[in-house]
This record gives sequence, C-alpha cells and structure tokens, in this order.
Amino acid sequence: MSHLQYFNYPGFGEWAAENFYYSQAVRIGDQIKLSGQGGINPQTQTFPSDISSEIYQAFSNVDLALKTAGGEGWNQVYSVRVYMLNPQDEAATTILVQNLRTWMPDHMPLFTYIGVDSLAMKEMRIEIEVEAHLGGC
Repeated sequence: MSHLQYFNYPGFGEWAAENFYYSQAVRIGDQIKLSGQGGINPQTQTFPSDISSEIYQAFSNVDLALKTAGGEGWNQVYSVRVYMLNPQDEAATTILVQNLRTWMPDHMPLFTYIGVDSLAMKEMRIEIEVEAHLGGC
C-alpha cells in the first residue's frame, strides 16, 4: 500500500500509533480520511471533565489531524460521523451542532449521529470520524 500516506500528529497521535498500531489519518489521492477523534488533549493525554470541552477538543483534534495530513482543516470536510454515549442528551447535541456551525460556517456536510454503549477509552464520551476532499468546498 505504498501509494497511501499515513499521518500521526505529535503527542497522543504518535502514542496511539506506537501502542495501538493505527494511524490518525490517511491521504488517498485528493482525499483524507481520519480515524475517530476523541476529546483527549493531544499533549497531556487527558480528557476534559465536562462534555462541552470534550466535544470542542474532539473537533480541534479533527482539525489537527487534517492539517497534519496536509489538508486545510474543516472547510474541506464533506462527511462527518459522530459516535456518542448519549445522543439523546439535548444539551450535548446542542453543543455538537454549535461546533458543526462554528467549524464549518460555509457548508453543511453529510452527517451521521450514532449512539453507542461505550468507546475505546473509558473516559471518552464522543468520537468523530470525517472524510475530506482536498479540492475545498
């Protein structure tokens, strides 16, 4: 698979590659696909105590992963999948939508919102996967 380019951002991204044998992003021609990004701080490898900060950090980690792979960030995202412990939590959903509007003010991507019983790390409450096209939106 030498035609694929894999990327890991410093801190948690490199740690996850070393300890769990996966990459944060793959570049396939003019597209970037990401592994699920949680709300962990990449430098301290800790999770925020409140869901609002965790959601914001997950969005920031998506941006970081996209830029590490050579993208511009959220403006190139065309598809978003969110995995959340409690998708019926109206306050958390409102915060999620606010972040979608903030990070992508000029377009509305495809969107899938999935409720799950658990995520990869016990502290996680949200995980975001995206696909981006490098041609821009």
